[in-house]
Amino acid sequence: MNNWLALVLGLPTANATERMRAWRALKATGAAVLRDGVYLLPQTDSCHAALSAVERDILAINGVALLLPVVDPNGARFAELFDRADDYTRLGTEIDECRLQLNAENALATTKQIRKLRKAYTQLAGIDYFPGQPKQQIDEALKSLEVAVSRALSADEPSGQDSSIMLLSVGEYQGRIWATRKRPWVDRLASAWLIKRFIDSQAQLVWLDHPSDCPADALGFDFDEATFSHAGNRVTFETLKDSFELDVPGLNRLASLVHYLDVGGIQPIEAAGVERVLAGLRETITDDDQLLNAAGAIFDGLLAGFVQEDAIDE
Repeated sequence: MNNWLALVLGLPTANATERMRAWRALKATGAAVLRDGVYLLPQTDSCHAALSAVERDILAINGVALLLPVVDPNGARFAELFDRADDYTRLGTEIDECRLQLNAENALATTKQIRKLRKAYTQLAGIDYFPGQPKQQIDEALKSLEVAVSRALSADEPSGQDSSIMLLSVGEYQGRIWATRKRPWVDRLASAWLIKRFIDSQAQLVWLDHPSDCPADALGFDFDEATFSHAGNRVTFETLKDSFELDVPGLNRLASLVHYLDVGGIQPIEAAGVERVLAGLRETITDDDQLLNAAGAIFDGLLAGFVQEDAIDE
């Protein structure tokens, strides 16, 4: 990196509020301090835009600001000024503490803490101009924590069975009783929505206190020994989708989202936001039928959005 941007500034002393606002804006850019009043960033479009905005704000309050390009054949020496390792270490400590305190009782409250941690990570990553292993490690730690919360919210999660998928006809599964564990989380909510939306629109859903309470004439789902559950690396939603060969636009993307939120893996960009919304619904809606109705609207919206995005990409 030989090309840099230097912002030379002098802030007025008259307006403390505006001066503090300018300092905060400058700090948010992650600029390195070369000396008092001289700040440095790599020369990129985003860095130029950020420092230009700070320059305009300072000039607007009658301060002094001058943005200059800097070309230095030995510019790589500046990279160490942007080392974020200590910041990542502090964030990693907070993530570890959150993970140690996690249990089924505080899982919903923990989702709020994770939102703060994810926001802190996003801000830090945004000013990590020379990312390395610490950034990747913290991202993986956060993803692991998010998956752990999902599992804590769904006690007695079924174990994956090494069984093949049997292809079934939707026409033979109409007007049936479908049963799963009460207080559903992502996979059960999405599976129940899938059943009523694409498999059995007249389905009667039963929420079980315990899997052993499943009626003999019911089709159980998402618990061990259920008719439909985890199969291999598939979560229950994927098992249902593949069993009934549901070839619906956008459904594969929704399946990937449910898979991640239930057991982890590759994180879709929508995952964190969807998890927040579903956690909020689960916290505020105590009736499982009403919870499914509310979550179903979310899944309907996601599916429509995926279809629209895929159409644009084509």
